[in-house]
Amino acid sequence: MQRPKMSEVVATVLALGVLGATWSAVQWAPAGPIRWLSAGCAVVGAATLMLWGLLIPGARLLAGERAELTSRERARLKPVERVEAVNNARQALMQSVTGLVVIVGAIFTAGGLLYTARTLDVTQQGQLTDRYTRAIEQLGSSKPEVRMGGIYALERMMNDSDRSEDTRTILEVLAAYVRSHAQDAAPPGVDKTRLAVDVQSALTVLGRARHPVMPDLQGVDFHRKNLSFVNLSGISFSDADLRWTKMVGVNLSKARMVRTHLTGADLAGATLSGAYLANTTLIYADLTRANMSDANLYGTQLVEADMRGANLARANLSHASLCGATLSSANLTDALLIEADLGVGFVRGIERLSRNDKVPPLPASPLEIPDHPIAKCSSAWMDDAILRGADLSGANLHGVQGLTEEAARKVARVDKDTQF
Repeated sequence: MQRPKMSEVVATVLALGVLGATWSAVQWAPAGPIRWLSAGCAVVGAATLMLWGLLIPGARLLAGERAELTSRERARLKPVERVEAVNNARQALMQSVTGLVVIVGAIFTAGGLLYTARTLDVTQQGQLTDRYTRAIEQLGSSKPEVRMGGIYALERMMNDSDRSEDTRTILEVLAAYVRSHAQDAAPPGVDKTRLAVDVQSALTVLGRARHPVMPDLQGVDFHRKNLSFVNLSGISFSDADLRWTKMVGVNLSKARMVRTHLTGADLAGATLSGAYLANTTLIYADLTRANMSDANLYGTQLVEADMRGANLARANLSHASLCGATLSSANLTDALLIEADLGVGFVRGIERLSRNDKVPPLPASPLEIPDHPIAKCSSAWMDDAILRGADLSGANLHGVQGLTEEAARKVARVDKDTQF
């Protein structure tokens, strides 16, 4: 049995050492210097093995030799050839040591950079936590200007942080602040319907922030407040109380407004494209020239709503109640009005009220609707409305003013259940 050569023994021991150091770095060593030391030893050992493989067995294979010189072959070497062999061995050894030093230096430099980066990240997170704590303390101040400073400090942190978790937390804090302070008094000497300055600031930040999640203003009470021209895109207002709220030119694109109460709201010129308004109450709402393209208005109460010139292209108005609504010059291209009610009928829980009448007092419980009909509703007005490609299957068009059966059949889709 041939004895193993010393170089092979050393290589085997080194390989086992590399495996042990790798296992220690991955499984055993705790996070910190010990893990870094184990990883460094594993990398250095692997580099040494690679150099040994290239300079000894690899070089021999490239030279066409399959085995080392025997003792007899070495004895036949001339003195000059022996000196040359020793010099070549020394040169190869020096090159190996130099290469190993370069590799080790590069490895430890990279490790130092990684450690510095981790330390810097931990330091930045600590600073962000301190800033967050101070901003939260500012929100509890009795001075509105201090609270505004806290709100904008949170926005600055949200922009400085690359972590979506930080952005999500700050958005939740600002949304909770708005829900809690929505009915705070306006500044002295101004319109009483205006929002408090700090609430206005929080809404501004929510509107222009990057949204990893939809800011949740569910159940917020903004009734009879002025939200005109505020950017509220992508925000959830489900179950919110927005009755008789002034929202002229507001941006509610892609907002979620399920079961939202918008009775009497002024949404003239508002943007609601892509918004989700299923089962929302928009009775007596002013939606003139509003952009509701691609909006979902399934089952929405639009009784007596004013939608003159509104853009409802590709909107879903299926099962919506539109009796008494004004849709003059509205764009309903490719809209869905399946089983929508635009004809004469009775409506539950609605008092007779003209849009020009004085705004009535709010009932104590806005969410309660009587389960018996108390008002008769006239049919909708649809003169000059664009119905090209609209789906009127099963819709109630009985008595609709400004639209003949012939005109409807010519441009829209109807079926045997459509009522004229």
